[in-house]
Amino acid sequence: MDAQPPSRLALYLQLIRWDRPAGWLLLLWPTLSALWIAAGGFPGWHLVLVFTLGTILMRSAGCCVNDVADRDFDKHVKRTAQRPVTRGAVSTAEALWLGAALALVAFALVLTTNRLTVALSFAALLVTIVYPYSKRFVSMPQAVLGVAFSFGIPMAFAAVRGSGEVDLAALQAAVPPLAWLLLLGNLFWVLAYDTEYAMVDRDDDLRIGIQTSAITLGRYDVAAVMAFYAIHLVLWTVLVWPLVGSAWFLLGVAVAAAQAAWHGWLIRDRQREPCFKAFRLNHWVGFAVFCGVVLGYGLG
Repeated sequence: MDAQPPSRLALYLQLIRWDRPAGWLLLLWPTLSALWIAAGGFPGWHLVLVFTLGTILMRSAGCCVNDVADRDFDKHVKRTAQRPVTRGAVSTAEALWLGAALALVAFALVLTTNRLTVALSFAALLVTIVYPYSKRFVSMPQAVLGVAFSFGIPMAFAAVRGSGEVDLAALQAAVPPLAWLLLLGNLFWVLAYDTEYAMVDRDDDLRIGIQTSAITLGRYDVAAVMAFYAIHLVLWTVLVWPLVGSAWFLLGVAVAAAQAAWHGWLIRDRQREPCFKAFRLNHWVGFAVFCGVVLGYGLG
């Protein structure tokens, strides 16, 4: 008996990578860390729920846009050839409608915060849409992804500290240089783990002409990944330690650094499976830093 084709729901869940939570966890931990830092401790359940659900929804919407943008490339890459849009099981129109619906639900959540956060959400959406196309023009599109995956940080500060005003003065008051520097530090973490991800598909990307950091960095890729990890952790330590002042935070950073060192060991030979494993486990790096922040404020 022939197997039944998957239902539309099953295809949609596959499209948004529901079975692969690592993607939204990579977004979630730095965003929640920023909420705690902006609030100087627990920011309240409302903001925690808004940003947690919003992160899941926007990552899912981003998958829809990404798969539509990359559908002609993905069919030439072994790892992505069976994605629903690529194999024609879900139409591009369906994928875009689903992405729009998810983004609208996320926007409804943002509307429960304040006007400044709402305004920043449009910038976040723009970067999310631009990223999938950047690999056609930018030698290291991972940097664009870094902005997209880090934009929850200034939004978190705006949600905690913002007022009803939406102007430059209100932005500067609610989102201080600290927030943008944390974004910069997080961008280097994204460069680290997404370069590991790009190392998995390097041969396929070279053949089809996609630009990635793994290709741009060449034989310096492993060294660069480790440097990116180091810059991320050093920047966050320098920025957050004076605010938290707790050994718990340093313990969280130390655990994250140990994981980063292990990932360096995994990717040393540039083999597909170990590189993919390092990428998939990166959310634990962010979780360790988040735990350090939470415990630092709570027990410091």
